[in-house]
Amino acid sequence: MGEVVGAAILAHVPTIMLPEAVRKDLNDGKELSLVPGLKQLRKDVFETLDYDTVVVLDSHWATTVEFVITSAAERSGLFTSEELPRGMSQIPYAMKGNPELANSLSKYDEKNGTWITPIADPHLPIFYATVNLWHYLGRGLDDKKWISMSVCQTGTPEDFIRAGRALGEAIRDSDSKVLLLASGALSHTFHKLRDLRKHEASDPKHIYSVEAYEYDKKVMAWFAEGNHKAVLDDFENFKKYKPEAGFFHYLAMAGALGEEANTSVGRLYSEYENSIGTGQVHIWFDKPEGGFPLPKDVTLSRD
Repeated sequence: MGEVVGAAILAHVPTIMLPEAVRKDLNDGKELSLVPGLKQLRKDVFETLDYDTVVVLDSHWATTVEFVITSAAERSGLFTSEELPRGMSQIPYAMKGNPELANSLSKYDEKNGTWITPIADPHLPIFYATVNLWHYLGRGLDDKKWISMSVCQTGTPEDFIRAGRALGEAIRDSDSKVLLLASGALSHTFHKLRDLRKHEASDPKHIYSVEAYEYDKKVMAWFAEGNHKAVLDDFENFKKYKPEAGFFHYLAMAGALGEEANTSVGRLYSEYENSIGTGQVHIWFDKPEGGFPLPKDVTLSRD
């Protein structure tokens, strides 16, 4: 029987891939806390915890008529971002996959009222919400498997949760010990082009609005209490501040981990930081005593 042995919401912002001198130049001479945070998380968790597979809930990979999960035995190459090629250019990556786990998702989607398709095509694009985290947390740990799951851009919050339930069931019924990474931001509104270079520093005073800043802090406080129920119950309010990708990355994670029954406490691995208006933070959730709650057992039609 498989299990999720740890989970996180992690920032993947392009600035973490810039040289240290450039990062400091953009940040009033100071290092971003996101970078040492990832390095510490690697030491504390990724180099010590007993796991074999990392599943990245990739908020940058937008599919249209279904969720997609990578099922190739390996993904490797050089990554240049179509969005920000100046900052992310020809980054090498090489990660093993977990075809058995990925392919099993097709057994669980219909009963959870969703569509998830495993794809093994070696030419399938990869996105920096996966590559940047692997660069810090997976590079050199060659025995660990990394797979990614897309956000379906036609999905609703309920669809994101259903996809997470299917993922959680597949993990439970597998032989895998999984780290689940929700790769994405909290509030996610950019400053406009002619203003954004005034707001590149990490100080939260540069968050797009005071209201977005305050709501991000409220969500983080609930995570610190292990109050996932409050986050889910109040999500309609959070939607006003445009969490990245509709907060797919967290909602799918929540679906996999029992939703409101999950009481895992979030521990900060960075400060709460700005990235040209958006709210960025690393939050790690240890496995509770007795394990994460099982995903809700529901049987639904996809119609």
